[in-house]
Formats: sequence, C-alpha cells, structure tokens
Amino acid sequence: MSPIAITRLLILAAVWGASFLFMRIIAPVLGTLPTAFFRVSIACLGLLVILALLRVRWDFNGKLRACLVLGMINSGIPATLYSVAAQVLPAGYSAIFNATTPLMGVLIGALCFREPLTLAKLSGIFLGLFGVGILSGAGPVAFDAKLLQGALSCLAATACYGLAGFLARRWLDHQGGLDSRLSALGSMMGATLLLLPLFGYSVLTQPPASWGGWEVWGSLLGLGLVCTAFAYILYFRLISEIGPVKSSTVTFMIPAFGVLWGAWLLDEPLSLAHLYGGLLIAVALWLVLKPAAVGKPVRA
Repeated sequence: MSPIAITRLLILAAVWGASFLFMRIIAPVLGTLPTAFFRVSIACLGLLVILALLRVRWDFNGKLRACLVLGMINSGIPATLYSVAAQVLPAGYSAIFNATTPLMGVLIGALCFREPLTLAKLSGIFLGLFGVGILSGAGPVAFDAKLLQGALSCLAATACYGLAGFLARRWLDHQGGLDSRLSALGSMMGATLLLLPLFGYSVLTQPPASWGGWEVWGSLLGLGLVCTAFAYILYFRLISEIGPVKSSTVTFMIPAFGVLWGAWLLDEPLSLAHLYGGLLIAVALWLVLKPAAVGKPVRA
C-alpha cells in the first residue's frame, strides 16, 4: 500500500471518527430525527455541488430506484439509529460499536446470501460480540436500559450497513456497474426522501425545545459536508485505488479516533474497557478480513 493510500486511509478514519463527536453534540439538542435528516440532506446538497463542479455525467443506467432504496437502508435508517445512540452513549462507544460492521456483514452474508462461513470468520463474530459485551458492561457508563438501547441501536445500524453491502453488489454492480459518485448521491437522495416526512411530522408534533446555536449548526455542517459527503468521495477513491477489502480496514482505526476525539473535545472518560473491548473487536475484524485459507467452509 502506497504512503498516499495510507495517508488517505488515516484521514478517512479521523473524519468518520469525528462524526460520532458531532452527533454527540447535535442529537441531545435537536433530537433524533432532526439530527438524522439534516445530516443526510446537507450531505445530499454537498454532493450535488461537488458533482456539478466535477462535471459528472448524470447517467444512473436505470439504477436510480435501486440507489434510492439502498440509501434508505445504508444511510437513512443508520443515521437515525446513530442519532438515538448519540443521546445516551459517549462518542467513543458509538465509534467502537461501528467497528462491528464487517462482523454483521459476514453474519448476514452467511444467513441470507449463501456466503461461505469459515471457522475464522465464525470465531471473529463471537469474539467481536464478546468485545461489545465487555465494552457495554465494564465501561465508564453504568449499564442500564439507556446504555442497552444505545448499544442495540448501534448494532442495528451496522446490520443495515452489512445488508446494504450485499444489496449494492447485487443491484448496482451488474451490467457494467455504476459510477461510485452517483451511487453516493443516489444514496443520500434516498435517505433524504425517507426522512423528510418523518422529520416534518416530528417538528409538527414534538419540535425541539431549542434549535441550538453556532456550535450545533457548525457541527451539522461538519457532519454533513465533511463526515458524509467528503468521506464518501474519499472512501470510493480508496476502493478504486486499493480495493474494497483493504479499504474496509478503516474500521480498525475509526474507534481509536472516535475515542480520542470524545476524550479530547468532550472530556469523555476513558477506562480499560475501551482498551479491552477495542482490542477484542480489532482481533475479531482481523479474523473476518484476513484472506481465507483453502479448506471446507462451515455450514451456516
């Protein structure tokens, strides 16, 4: 891997790690649906401007509907779930839970898409879930119903990511595939369309007590433009440069940045649970992502 690719990978990990920091600032003030809606809609507007500047040809090859549906699964629902978690969990917790995405992908692939499930991957799944359990029960935040709600929200979001990865391969990669920048834009459009009526209903029935100040809206711009729109472009650039498997190793580094951002800027407490849980999840991810040895797969 070239030094430029490694640098891009570190930048992407730092940017995505910061997204949990921004959500931790925004969600307790605006609430779940406003946070999720503004995130995807600002990202959508940002991508429209970026694609216009890059003069990307708008040709979805008949896959716009698939992009919209994928956006609902891959962006709209997870953005809402992470906004729920951000109201009760420190940023570092959400970042570490996010690292279970490859584990969810392996599990969903084996159960729903007939993907081979090797012994290493199966071990990785259980080890990763054990790491999540340690993080949830032994961290600086007391284990209670709110912590459980936040943890389940994060895991449900990563399950959506895992499912969307297989659907994207099935729906978008056939017949020549689709420009990744258009896939990103279509995804944000679908997420925005999903959350728009929900956002409108929530504002009419239970508006936020406060719409926040410059800190909240500055965080929203950072979350939408940098952590979503820019991050999508950088991620797809890495996929084309070093491939999807190596690009997915960014999940190893996101928890470290998420914990560091939260401790540095929000004074969130650190404990050995972060180290133990993070190391277990990192080993689990290595078991999942390492090249499979030639042998018989385990029956799902």
